[in-house]
Amino acid sequence: MDTLEPATKAAAPGVRQVDVSVIVPVTTGDAKLESVVKGFGDEFARLGKTCEFVLVDDGVGDPLDATLREAATQGFPVKVVRFNHEFGESVALSAGFEKADGAIVFTSPPYLQVEPEELSKMLAALEQGFDCVAAWRSPRVDPILNRIQSKIFNGVTRVITKSRLHDLNCNLRAMKRRVLEDVSIYGDLFRFLPVMAERQGFKVTEVKVRHREEQGKTGFFGFGVYVRRFFDILTMFFLLRFMKRPLRFFGLCGLSFVAVGLAINVYLAVLKITANASLADRPILILGVLLMVLGFQTISIGLLGEIIIFTHARGVKEYKVEEFIE
Repeated sequence: MDTLEPATKAAAPGVRQVDVSVIVPVTTGDAKLESVVKGFGDEFARLGKTCEFVLVDDGVGDPLDATLREAATQGFPVKVVRFNHEFGESVALSAGFEKADGAIVFTSPPYLQVEPEELSKMLAALEQGFDCVAAWRSPRVDPILNRIQSKIFNGVTRVITKSRLHDLNCNLRAMKRRVLEDVSIYGDLFRFLPVMAERQGFKVTEVKVRHREEQGKTGFFGFGVYVRRFFDILTMFFLLRFMKRPLRFFGLCGLSFVAVGLAINVYLAVLKITANASLADRPILILGVLLMVLGFQTISIGLLGEIIIFTHARGVKEYKVEEFIE
């Protein structure tokens, strides 16, 4: 079917063929794409918006073929981007955006996570002047253990990033095209897209939507998942607080190491001088020296980061011009 051929050419710059593009990264073969295309498409049609769907096959391959073909028969334009192996949702979103023509971009899980009628709330928020709208599933319908884990994750993230968002686990977002043009995502940072957009100066809000269903694992995840989530939050903390001031972070850590090591060595020196104590059988001496060396190395990393930021500062954009009047 021609509708399943991967798109190779986007619309010309400045020309938008549709009002809304819906990007759907697909990472598993149990996707329910036909329900997404039908549900979203009918709702956008009711709202008087033309739409298209960009389905990104993240290396799933043959198990997804029947689902893609079913999605293409729902009566709405469908584009398919296929990867030969898994790259992750961040890359899938970026690839889907390159093929999207809409002035407004929605991102969605590969199933109907919320009721389609709730899309009107997100469009209304965009029309009110917001640049990015995150969905907040309320009330949740997934198992209580999943809700507890999600609540802890979002709570920690709010504390670390100073964000007001309550449901970063929900991948249903709506945004104006310029958000994805200016905000770079990689790795697993697609979860933090609204937070990163807010940092760039975009107006971000969230709206409560009716949760319909949830797919994926129920219960506790593997230890590796929690470790990756922890490092994702740590990455966001560093990017939001110290991306332009790495020496403040590494310098603080380095000075702490140096201070502890120096205190240990001064204590041992005082013992040697006042009590003529032997230091040969004191492993703490090695610890003190190592902490001081580690501290100076950590400070050096911060200085190198400052040098890199300084030499590339012209290419780093930290602001968004809202309006220019001449």
